[in-house]
Amino acid sequence: MLTKRLLNLACGLKFAAVKHYIQHPLFLLIIGLCMVTHNTHADTLLNTTANTSASSDAHNGLLFTMQGSNTIGASLGPTLARGFMQQLGYENLRVSSREANNEYRIEGRKGAYQAYIDVAAHGSSTGFRALNNTSADIAMSSRPIKNKEAAKLARFGDMHSLTAEHVIAIDGIAVIVHPDNPLESLSVSEIAGIFSGQIADWRDISNSNFSGPINTYARDNNSGTWDTFKNLVLDKQYPLTPRAQRFESNDDLSDTVTQDRFGIGFVGLASVRQAKPLSVSDENTKGLLPQHMSVATEDYPLARRLHLYTPPQHNKASVLAFLNFVHSQPGQDIVEKVGFISQNPIAVDNHPNRQGPSEYLSLTQGAKRLSLNFRFKPHSAQLDNKARQDVLRLSQFLKQQQYQKHDLLIIGFGDIKEREQRSLILSKLRASAVKSALHDQGIATKPLAGFGAFKPIANNEGEKKIKNRRVEVWLLPPNKV
Repeated sequence: MLTKRLLNLACGLKFAAVKHYIQHPLFLLIIGLCMVTHNTHADTLLNTTANTSASSDAHNGLLFTMQGSNTIGASLGPTLARGFMQQLGYENLRVSSREANNEYRIEGRKGAYQAYIDVAAHGSSTGFRALNNTSADIAMSSRPIKNKEAAKLARFGDMHSLTAEHVIAIDGIAVIVHPDNPLESLSVSEIAGIFSGQIADWRDISNSNFSGPINTYARDNNSGTWDTFKNLVLDKQYPLTPRAQRFESNDDLSDTVTQDRFGIGFVGLASVRQAKPLSVSDENTKGLLPQHMSVATEDYPLARRLHLYTPPQHNKASVLAFLNFVHSQPGQDIVEKVGFISQNPIAVDNHPNRQGPSEYLSLTQGAKRLSLNFRFKPHSAQLDNKARQDVLRLSQFLKQQQYQKHDLLIIGFGDIKEREQRSLILSKLRASAVKSALHDQGIATKPLAGFGAFKPIANNEGEKKIKNRRVEVWLLPPNKV
């Protein structure tokens, strides 16, 4: 009876009734169940109780600990933690470095209570090890969790689930060179040749009028940036050249490339700094710079997602409140200010990649493309965790007064199949799945469209072809038929 009563309270009743149960051991589990079903009352509740529950944890000093990715932990993680504590009413906030490199403490005071959040940024794999030995509450990762890591953490619940995996930002791995290097673009295969040592001089690159020995700089083995680069570029076919100099820090790597006229490296988007980013193309695709729209839609060949992972069955109240803050508009604004790409949708006029058959051009004439693509779980027609969150973000976006009279156009794409007709059908089915999810949120759309394997953004051979299975969203002008 008590569990049922708590469920009713957590998923819908007023805060005044909930306060009596806030410290009950089942309470946070019930919130988690509500969040799994995306109950909007749970979101409201979590906002309402953030101050009470998180502050309760703060009485013991430590709110929570984050460990893992340097890409996240160098700046984004501490800045989000500071914004979260500020929202809770803490004052005199400061971020200080610890004794070890790439470790930080964010602390503040509210009344008589001193609270802090600890962040250690030594690479994505270290975050999952910290979850396993319970030395961290949150793992920061610049790549998806590996199956073997999820298996080790299975005692905490399904680490691939919506309550465990939280996409907090989009990043692009920028391939960078010295500012004076005249090169403008590279293909993925050329980048692989350089970092494997098969291409050792700048003159051996097509369309290059530059010569000299190539000096390669790469992230270390603990880095999620390295892991993503290895999978997207080297693709298990090429080893990293032993001549590459390795770095724990993105910023240090970027600064080194800036000082080396013959240098080339790769870093997260927020760490380009004074280096020159190159346009990157995959096989049979158009080269793209790591810019806002190409990275936000994940069309850029080296785009990636930044994640937080939490054990779904062992979350503190302060952790749940922090995750809610990170997904909120203020949290995503911080993502943008730090230099990553937020998941707050934006509408863009005259997208530069708008090209294709006459029907596609006609449908999108005068429309604005939204800065999100819906994607799916591997080998599945189900929306992935980011897409499920994006449905909610899109619902909030369309409530803005300037967009209330606009309709949505949903367009599906896919990878090459043995028969073109099968690819076309599957692309329409993907668009239909998005249309259904939007309908559940009360969002009406125009009749959907699908264009099969048209306009690939990734090589249609191998594992990367899954990126071509996507759904674009366009905002139509009012009264367009």
